[in-house]
Amino acid sequence: MQVRRAAPGNDTPASSLGGWGRRKNPKVASWFLAALPGRAARAGADALALAVALLVATLLRHDGDLAQVDGAGLLELAALAAIVHTAAGIRFGLYTGRWSYGCFEEIAALAKTAALTTPLVFILDTLLGRLVPRSAIIAAGLIALVGTAGVRYAARLLHDHRLRPSPERGSRVVVVGAGEGAAQVIRAMLRSPSSPYVPVALLDDDPSKRTLQIMGVRVAGNRHAMAEVVRRFRADAVVIAIPSAGADLVRELTELAEPLNVDLKVVPPVVELFGRTVSVEDIRPVSHADLLGRREVGIDLAAVAGYLEGRRVLVTGAGGSIGSELCRQVAHFHPAQLVMLDRDESGLHAVQLSMDGRGMLDDRNLVVADIRDQQRLDEVFAEHRPQVVFHAAALKHLPLLEMHPSEALKTNIIGTYQILQTALRHKVERLVNISTDKAAEPVSVLGYSKRITERLTAAADESTSGTFCSVRFGNVLGSRGSVLTAFAAQVESGGPITVTDPGVTRFFMTVQEAVRLVIQAGALDSKGEVLILDMGEPVRIADVARRLAATAERHIQIVYTGLRPGEKLHEILLGPDEPDHRPNHPLISQAPVPPLDGAVLSLLDPSVPRKDLIAVLRWLAESPALSVARRANPPAALSRAGRMRPGGRNKASAPHQPEVAVRPGGQS
Repeated sequence: MQVRRAAPGNDTPASSLGGWGRRKNPKVASWFLAALPGRAARAGADALALAVALLVATLLRHDGDLAQVDGAGLLELAALAAIVHTAAGIRFGLYTGRWSYGCFEEIAALAKTAALTTPLVFILDTLLGRLVPRSAIIAAGLIALVGTAGVRYAARLLHDHRLRPSPERGSRVVVVGAGEGAAQVIRAMLRSPSSPYVPVALLDDDPSKRTLQIMGVRVAGNRHAMAEVVRRFRADAVVIAIPSAGADLVRELTELAEPLNVDLKVVPPVVELFGRTVSVEDIRPVSHADLLGRREVGIDLAAVAGYLEGRRVLVTGAGGSIGSELCRQVAHFHPAQLVMLDRDESGLHAVQLSMDGRGMLDDRNLVVADIRDQQRLDEVFAEHRPQVVFHAAALKHLPLLEMHPSEALKTNIIGTYQILQTALRHKVERLVNISTDKAAEPVSVLGYSKRITERLTAAADESTSGTFCSVRFGNVLGSRGSVLTAFAAQVESGGPITVTDPGVTRFFMTVQEAVRLVIQAGALDSKGEVLILDMGEPVRIADVARRLAATAERHIQIVYTGLRPGEKLHEILLGPDEPDHRPNHPLISQAPVPPLDGAVLSLLDPSVPRKDLIAVLRWLAESPALSVARRANPPAALSRAGRMRPGGRNKASAPHQPEVAVRPGGQS
């Protein structure tokens, strides 16, 4: 920063600061002068109210006999009381513009001011020889408090009434829910003249809320009275104002609203709000994600903040659906540094734009790198020295990996192994590897590769004093390539919607909910385990397709194509040998994982025939334990010289050594 010298011949203090003082002081003065009249008027009105209260209390004490009132003494004490009240009000922020006029915080400050003023005036009256009866001072404090609070309440009511939208211009809505979420929604609707919604009634199943009113809007029944309430209040829309509502409740309310010919709206779930207040702009139509994956996900904020706040965090695959949401949610916990790594520069641009609104790509924490490149990974870890790593980079499309298993080997397996080894060398304290439900009793290349990464992570955890674990979950709604995205595109193009099998089911969770649990899982005490997220009940894909087709403006056909190679009819989250053990969180199971020595990877050859490579990947995924041993006649899928070398080094063999093979056995 450059500081300009004062102009010659000008030695005023303002000029010595490069003109800063001259520019700032007039602004401060003008702001103060603009704010002063309003605040002085408030203080004057409160002082006048206190003086009137003293007169009224004194008259009451003397049974209305004005002749017994010491007018001069009363005026003297009223002037002193006004000074004391104003000083106390300034002390408690009553006249400093700290709160809006008539809000609860201001009323609380008013009560504190009265509580301090009354005893001080009592003491002053005693010192001055009892100018008014003592009981009158106490009564005056109460009368003044009620009067000034009443004036503020009336002003607030008048202000709110002026802000209310016109019932003729906005949609008349019935709000489902009468909790805090509904209160926020109704306040947002009724405090904006331009609000497109006018709440006319509330619905809530809690019998204790049957007589409740929120800003004049009363509870008119429970959810089963929706049809009658909509008819009675001539409502145009129904708004589900329950941020914690799960998919089951949203589906039930949707079914109740469908025959009523009204618009159905919803407020975002808790995971999207992340603690902020609901606004009118948050109200949106019910999406298919709300119907399928929405659920209440509670996390231990203190535990999460304990391992993220003030720490250096690295997210691989930061440009993808899971990685970008990880970045957005981790940022809420104020890490010292958030490093976002991806080989897709457009993905990095999109995630930065979503976080800071700029997308200038001028931050060193945006890292273009490929997890296949060991040298580049070492450079990144050496520069940024991450303490926590979320590894989300992976290839995930099952049919493509069935055709090209060598890419699953290079990216999902070797790439993850290199991330793990780099993290160990650079003393990373905590690493979370993102896995998939395809890794539970795998039957596909994707499943084999992700199960192998779970085992590699478990082996790495044995070599560190930190915590390395994997997190497994199912389909993520809204991600690129998800079934909902594909179905929506097919509907947009006129159909048909293609479904593999009428009976196929899948687990669903929104990306926000999944990432929220991933972050929570990272805080759990785990030793190389796989942490499995509770995805709720599986959903029939055919039902999803029918629901989407029903919302289309024209007829959409549904075509069944048959299961593709590697696909299951029903996915599972836990393998046959994995217990559903939840010691730390009700939505997270923890299952042990047999470690896999990463040295065996140096023997894999991605150039062998596709079927041979798939057979070896299946073997590595399913074997209870593997060790590197000296054997002749290695399997066909294994290289003699370690042609696929993680990090450029063959840790299992060296020149002039006997040939090596991989066999089931004890863990090396």
